[in-house]
Amino acid sequence: MKALRCFCVCSLLLLKVSAGFGDLRHPENVSMDSLNTRYVLRWDWPHETAANQTVTFTAQYIREFRSRKANYEKYWTSVCVNVLEHRCDFTGAELHYNGLFLLRVRANTSQQSSGWVQIRFCPDEHAALGPPSSLKLSSVKEDLEIIITDPLSSTNQSMKTLLDKRLSYLIQYWRRSEGPQKAKVLETKNNLVMLTELDRQTWYCVRVQSHDVFHNKSSVFSDTHCTRTEGQMPYWQIFLYVLISLLLCLLLVLLYFCFNKMLSLLKNTFCPAVHLPDHIQELWLSESETPQLLAPESPESVCEPLVMVSAELDAVAVDEHSNAGEQDSSTHSRHSSGDSGVYSTEEDSSHRSTTHADLQMSSRKHGVELRDGTLRELCA
Repeated sequence: MKALRCFCVCSLLLLKVSAGFGDLRHPENVSMDSLNTRYVLRWDWPHETAANQTVTFTAQYIREFRSRKANYEKYWTSVCVNVLEHRCDFTGAELHYNGLFLLRVRANTSQQSSGWVQIRFCPDEHAALGPPSSLKLSSVKEDLEIIITDPLSSTNQSMKTLLDKRLSYLIQYWRRSEGPQKAKVLETKNNLVMLTELDRQTWYCVRVQSHDVFHNKSSVFSDTHCTRTEGQMPYWQIFLYVLISLLLCLLLVLLYFCFNKMLSLLKNTFCPAVHLPDHIQELWLSESETPQLLAPESPESVCEPLVMVSAELDAVAVDEHSNAGEQDSSTHSRHSSGDSGVYSTEEDSSHRSTTHADLQMSSRKHGVELRDGTLRELCA
């Protein structure tokens, strides 16, 4: 009788399971994305569903030691029920950092559910370790002081308390001119560190990562911080700076003289200081002071006064002089008997002066008329 009852119960359970699961596929690639005490369960579900059916997901967890009990189903705790996202946040599920848990997820529709996909999760072993929450770097004379703040949990608790003082720090420091490839490494468990035996007046960069010695896991590096050490600058460095400054000054002076020489050469080439003579400039410049390559249209602008002495002028002068001589002879014959020698002499001198002035005036007048006629012929 008992055997028959057990057979009936098992048959009902199998029918129920087959009807519940059906053909609905289960989630894939289930994994835990964790950092310190922040846990997010993620999965993929690339399958297609029938029309008018919405697929949701349910995620649960249980402590591993309880899963060994016969009726362990009642110990499963649901964190996400019928959610549409492909993720479930377990941060607030109070998963102890040193505990061991089983996590599972399945897909649901209004008519059926898929099978459970289960993973094992231990935060202390599987959760990633975060870098220091903050880092302060300051210069103290010739040394560097580093203040490290522990990484924090989701409740702002120091991870050092959860790791049972297994937390240490790997410090990398290097000269900024060299790069992190030549960095020196210092491991410590202290939050206050002094870097000694450094060069004076030199820039150094520092970055720190957290390290769990027990599980041999390390965090990513923190942000890089750089500062310069204090102290007196070495004499060789001062001499080097002075030498570089002198060389730069000399180079600037040479560049200045070269620039002036080049500028002067260009100026003499395109704008020469030697000017053309005035009579040549008058030929090239018009009234508007603009260069003219063609000859002026009016010929009067190039006409110059021309004085010409011809043989005709000399003949007229000789005739007038001969007429004046004849008049002088007749006059002298008429007055030779009555007048005195002194009066005759004075009158003859005065007459000769008047005749000579009239002759010069007549010559000038003739010359002017001749010159005007010649100019009119030239300009015509």
